[in-house]
Amino acid sequence: QVQLVESGGGLVQAGGSLRLSCAASGLTFSSFNMGWFRQAPGKEREFVAAISWSGSTYYADSVKGRFTISRDNAKNTVYLQMNSLKPEDTAVYYCAAVQSRFRWPIIRPEDYGYWGQGTQVTVSS
Repeated sequence: QVQLVESGGGLVQAGGSLRLSCAASGLTFSSFNMGWFRQAPGKEREFVAAISWSGSTYYADSVKGRFTISRDNAKNTVYLQMNSLKPEDTAVYYCAAVQSRFRWPIIRPEDYGYWGQGTQVTVSS
């Protein structure tokens, strides 16, 4: 079955950096669009970034210029490089996968069919 496993979260000071990874298995990774979402306590899950099967990228305005999404199809892994972190970036970060060659960008959580378990990112001020 499909599995998405996030790693790389942790505690970092404001202005610092973290790189999240999401290792995928059980799917033809190169044909899936991948997304990163986050959810802070008491808030809804929100879109962060997405990368298409062909390598196109799309970002939420709140992270544009600070976060970079990338993928390595040879390793079945998607990454989220997070720089200049702010306390408001604190959340559980989830990766997600959806197979679609015709819709882009895909930013609604309900459009993604597969999810990881999440990794906590905490940014201290």
